[in-house]
Amino acid sequence: MGSKTPLLDKVASPADTRHFSLPELRRLADELRTETVDAVSVTGGHLGAGLGVVELTVALHHVFETPRDILIWDVGHQAYPHKILTGRRDRIRTLRQGGGLSGFTKRAESPYDPFGTAHASTSISAALGFCVARDMRGEDNAVIAVIGDGSMSAGMAYEAMNNAAEATKRLIVILNDNDMSIAPPVGGMSAYLAGLVSGHTYQRIRNIGKEVASHLPRPFKDMARKAEEYARGMATGGTFFEELGFYYVGPIDGHNLEHLVPVLKNVQQIQDRPVLIHVVTQKGKGYAHAESAADKLHAVVKFDVVTGQQAKPPTTNLPSYTKVFAQELIKRAERDETIIGITAAMPSGTGLDMFAKRFPSRTFDVGIAEQHAVTFAAGLAADGMKPFAALYSTFLQRGYDQVVHDVAIQRLPVRFAIDRAGLVGADGPTHAGSFDVGYLGQLPGFVIMGAADEAELAHMVATAAAIDDRPSAFRFPRGEGVGVTIPELAEPLEIGRGRIVREGTTVAILSFGTRLAESLKAADMLAARGLSTTVADARFAKPLDIDLILRLAREHEALITVEEGSIGGFGAFVLHALAEHGALDRGLKVRTLTLPDTFQDQDKPEIMYALAGLDAEGIVRGALSALGAERVAQSRRA
Repeated sequence: MGSKTPLLDKVASPADTRHFSLPELRRLADELRTETVDAVSVTGGHLGAGLGVVELTVALHHVFETPRDILIWDVGHQAYPHKILTGRRDRIRTLRQGGGLSGFTKRAESPYDPFGTAHASTSISAALGFCVARDMRGEDNAVIAVIGDGSMSAGMAYEAMNNAAEATKRLIVILNDNDMSIAPPVGGMSAYLAGLVSGHTYQRIRNIGKEVASHLPRPFKDMARKAEEYARGMATGGTFFEELGFYYVGPIDGHNLEHLVPVLKNVQQIQDRPVLIHVVTQKGKGYAHAESAADKLHAVVKFDVVTGQQAKPPTTNLPSYTKVFAQELIKRAERDETIIGITAAMPSGTGLDMFAKRFPSRTFDVGIAEQHAVTFAAGLAADGMKPFAALYSTFLQRGYDQVVHDVAIQRLPVRFAIDRAGLVGADGPTHAGSFDVGYLGQLPGFVIMGAADEAELAHMVATAAAIDDRPSAFRFPRGEGVGVTIPELAEPLEIGRGRIVREGTTVAILSFGTRLAESLKAADMLAARGLSTTVADARFAKPLDIDLILRLAREHEALITVEEGSIGGFGAFVLHALAEHGALDRGLKVRTLTLPDTFQDQDKPEIMYALAGLDAEGIVRGALSALGAERVAQSRRA
């Protein structure tokens, strides 16, 4: 049986495509799309975005001399076809697996990934940095940033574009408009116009016009410039980008290589100002099951290529933490019309899509704009509303300045529902929720909660709704709960009070978050060694339950803190409290178990937690290390 990808089989690097004819490039794109679908069907991952840029990927690597020419993909989940073309095809079926390829671009992985991208809207800023470095060295390579229209909802993209015309004369930005959110349908006329305005003849005439206009009095010179820009803007829709200092080309059909390749070759020669090429693509293009899906198969698990049927995970009938949050927020909002839900382009990921179905007028998706989301919530809180800002931990980092200045300093009761706390598995370090306890815990007046199970999460939603004099946050992980009963209507918790889950005498394990289940397993394992163990659920990282902590310190030989977060978080707060109250002066043995001081690469979450020493066995090791070999031996002889 012959290969399904005979032409792609001959491509070891982008250089192998440079001599291809347009018909060969078309065949290559078709085969690249087939390979992308086949690979993702094995690994799962982001599919729709990559399928939408297959032709663009082929055209870019054909026209430009990558990796000498710098190519930066915004977000990076659209870069699977790019990875296949750039020498990583033999590893593409390790995508997002332990020890395999990252699901995003990654500098350490390939010279064709000059900049790591996993959060949106960073590409133009990074590309501008490469441009200035190139200009200062007197080199002439091209720099290209490919940014999706969704990423253009973030202010950072416009900050970079505003700076670009002042910083460099040679930058190419490709706006991948895959949702028809900006452009009308394109066809032959728009392709003709794009080719015209990017071509040498138009450029020569335009430059002659500029030279003539330069000798006119300033008012007439400005009028001539604006007339040219607005005339072209009327035809192509690029007036806004022109005002930012970019030369606008487009819109063009991003799936038509006969249009793409000539325009890219023309634009490659423009060296007197930054250029923006507006490319219209279809997310999920070329795979019928993706084209017909509501989400264009944006993110998938393993699936059958023929039927499009995705593999079903083992059913446990346990609710996800995200679903529990959404359901509890709906319960509260039914009783309180001032509750408002805010998300930043992640309605389904945070559960606010459920809230939106029930309360469409009280749900706001602000786009990829976490800074705005936070200050928007602050404004709502300042005027008496009860905003719940539902954000992934890793994305809340993008709004930290606003959390400090617009929320915390003003002591406004914004409620942060922090999803994806802890490790997230296949998305790797860029999406891990490792740092929120530390960076929020530094802020005076913040209430920080960590749910140990789904019932605790319900109580924490109620608690956040009741707090009206300061900001609060509650964190919960991706995945399913542990199967505890959720109250019909959860009661608020007493602020700053933890709970004892199991009583013992020798070792105290103080857990913050969903490591409680592993802490209980560890207690059983320690009991089997003759070490009586107390397990406590802190519930709050701030304010701490000082009475509980001092009791655990006073009544046990060793105190072990456990958390799904980095160094400098809950364990550090506990150590500080122990030192402040003199509890370390009497020989108490302490270990703080945190995520390692590294960025852990992607793997299955359970494997990552085991490597971090945050599973039951790791907690036992921490306790035994604290007690010391002699004390452990005594317990065995007892």
